[in-house]
Amino acid sequence: MAKTPAQRIKKHGDKAVVPQHHLPPVVDPTTARTPQKAQGNSNLIVVAGVVASLFLFWYLHLLTLDQLTQLTKGLAMPDSLVGGFDPGYIGRLQASMDGDALGQLNYVHKTAGTLFPLIFGFTWLLLIGTNVARKGLRWALWALPMLFVVVRLWGNVAIDAMMASEGPDAGQVALASGLTVAGWVLLVLSLLAGAAAVFLNSRERNET
Repeated sequence: MAKTPAQRIKKHGDKAVVPQHHLPPVVDPTTARTPQKAQGNSNLIVVAGVVASLFLFWYLHLLTLDQLTQLTKGLAMPDSLVGGFDPGYIGRLQASMDGDALGQLNYVHKTAGTLFPLIFGFTWLLLIGTNVARKGLRWALWALPMLFVVVRLWGNVAIDAMMASEGPDAGQVALASGLTVAGWVLLVLSLLAGAAAVFLNSRERNET
């Protein structure tokens, strides 16, 4: 019968041979998180976000808002007018839209009209954050998608309030039109900021 370590020490004293037991490491060193793996995970999220943003842009502007023109005798929704609109146009649009049409536009703003800027903004923040190391430049580029999200969501609310009013209100029209134009401009600038972030990261890699 094998003796326990305590029994061996009692019998042989300092000469006792006590077997050493080593526990296996808790963390496998081969699975350690590396900057390359973190970058790869971020890239996967960015790719998924870009795909989702493209789909939502298509669904919102090229499908849903375009289909609503069937209820307005071909008049485009305010969101689609890159150059803005005036009280005369909004007056004609209000005259062609009944309560159901206005309800559909409001529903679009609450669903795809909200999801698109939020997902796009999050994706572009991550895209810029993973490609730009300099803090000052990163925040400058981040400002564009963040402003885009705020302006687009504010624009949804402004357009719904404008369309729900009795007759075109000049102040509401000016606010909604300005936000719409600013939203399109910020979308383009955000796309350019994302492209610049990827370009800068690629150039830094080539130089190292």
